[in-house]
Formats: sequence, C-alpha cells, structure tokens
Amino acid sequence: MAKRDMIDDLVDILYPWPGAEDVPDGDEDALDAWRSEVSDEREKFEENLRLNEEHAEGDYDPLLAEISAARREMRAAEERMRMLLAYGREFIKPQPYQLKDLAGATGMSISGTRSAYTVEEIAAVARRIGRQPRFRAEDTSTD
Repeated sequence: MAKRDMIDDLVDILYPWPGAEDVPDGDEDALDAWRSEVSDEREKFEENLRLNEEHAEGDYDPLLAEISAARREMRAAEERMRMLLAYGREFIKPQPYQLKDLAGATGMSISGTRSAYTVEEIAAVARRIGRQPRFRAEDTSTD
C-alpha cells in the first residue's frame, strides 16, 4: 500500500465519497453519477495541490494554503451576503424586505442585519444594477 500524506488526507476531508445513504431511494444511477463527479473533483484538487507543492518557492504547506483559501471564500461569501442585504433593503420597491425576514435568512439579529452593509456597498449595488436606491425619507422603521 502506498504511503499516505497530508494531500491525500486533504482530498478525503474536502471531497468525501458519497455513500448510498446520501441519495434518495438508493438510486444507483444517481450515486454513480455523483461519484464520477466527485472523482473528477478529487483528481483535479489533488493534482493542483501536488503541482503547487512541486513548484513552490520556499516552504509550501498544503493545510495552511487550504485554510487561507477557505478564509478567502468566507470573506467573499460575506461580501456577497452584504450586497444582497443592501439590495433587499435599499432597492426593492415599493417596500423593502423586512428586517426580520432578512435576519432569518442570514442568521443575524435584526439590528445586525440593519447595520450589516455600508453606503459603499449600496453604491456598488447601484453601479452593478444600473439604478439608484429607492428614495428614503428619514427611515426610522424597525420592521
């Protein structure tokens, strides 16, 4: 048996094999298709890690590299969520989404949802969708 290394472990952690219990009604065709897709993803991921390791200047640590990648993905997801909150509160007419609904979707408190995005993010949404936010007279709503 070949010696396992950290890259083998990372492949198993991040791209686990689907089991029969993971598909409805034990659908073997769906399981085979899913396993084929996961096999391709595992192969590409492992190849990428091994190439990075081979061509890295200095010390390359695949675990630290993947933790850093996960952090970048989290930050990107948080930014995406703030943009969507800004859209839901500032651009939907005639009434914005209620804070309680957005809070439920984000897992945040109502007050956290209210202050989750900035004027810069509102401006970024406006640029992306090509229109200005809805007019707000002194918005003191607590919905």
